[in-house]
Amino acid sequence: MAKLAFLGLGVMGAPMAGHLAKAGHEVTVYNRTTSKAEAWVDTYGGAFGRTPAEAAAGADIVFSCVGNDDDLAEVCIGKNGAFAAMTAGTIFVDHTTVSAEITERLAAEAAKSDIGFIDAPVSGGQAGAENGQLSVMCGGDQAVYDRAEPAMDVYAKICRRMGDTGAGQKTKMVNQICIAGLVQALSEGVNFAEKAGLDVEAVVEVISQGAAGSWQMENRHKTMATREFDHGFAIDWMRKDLAICMKTADQIGADLPVTKIVDAYYGDVQELGGSRWDTSALLARFDT
Repeated sequence: MAKLAFLGLGVMGAPMAGHLAKAGHEVTVYNRTTSKAEAWVDTYGGAFGRTPAEAAAGADIVFSCVGNDDDLAEVCIGKNGAFAAMTAGTIFVDHTTVSAEITERLAAEAAKSDIGFIDAPVSGGQAGAENGQLSVMCGGDQAVYDRAEPAMDVYAKICRRMGDTGAGQKTKMVNQICIAGLVQALSEGVNFAEKAGLDVEAVVEVISQGAAGSWQMENRHKTMATREFDHGFAIDWMRKDLAICMKTADQIGADLPVTKIVDAYYGDVQELGGSRWDTSALLARFDT
C-alpha cells in the first residue's frame, strides 16, 4: 500500500479518491473548498491538507482532477503548489482534461525535480467514477506509468499508456470528438422518433441491438425522452473540452467539421439556460 494524495474532490475526484482509500492506501486529499475535503475524510478516513503542498508532502504518488489548464497549473506550480513539496522519484498523475500544451509544460517542470508525470484523463462520467469503471488514457514514460498503474486500476475498467507525454490528453480529445457527434445523432434520432409518433423506448430497444448501439444510446435515451438534463457532464465543461480539440486540430492539420457544428449547437443550449445541463441536452434545441 502506498501513501497517496488526491487534489480535487469534484463529482469525479471524490469517488476516485474514495476507491484508493477503500483499496487500503493512505490518502490525503485537498480541495479548494475545505469543507468538501473535511466531508470526504468523514466518509473515507485519511486526512486533508489545506494546500496542495500540504496534501502532497510525503506522498509517493499525487493525483489531480481539477477544472482546467489554469486550475491544474495552480495546484502544481502556483503558491503552495504540489511540486514544491514532492521529492525526487515521486509521481504526479493528472486526471484533468486539459490541453496538451499545459501537460507538456508541467511535465517538463516536474522533470527538473526528477518527479515523474503522467497525463491520464478519464472517460465514463460520474457513474464510472463511482463504480470504479473508468477508461483511463495515459501519456508519459513507460517506467513511470508502470509504477502508477496499479493505483489507477482500482477505479479503472481499462487503463492504458497511449504514448509519450500528451498522448493521454490527445486520446481524450478523440473521445470528446466522438461523443459530440454521437450525442447529436442520438438527439436527432429521438426527435425524429417523437415526430413520427413512435415509442422512443421501443425504437431504442430494437436499434441498440444493432449497428446503431452506443454507450450514449444505452445510458441517455430515457432521460433525453423525459427531458431530464440535470445530471452527468455539464455543457460548460464539454465546450471547454471541444475548444481544446478544435485548437489542437488547427495545430496538427485535422478537420473537425461535425465537431464545430455540434459545439455551436451547445452554444445554443447555453443560451437556453442550459450551461450546467448534461451534454445530452442537445435535444432541447428541437423543443424551441
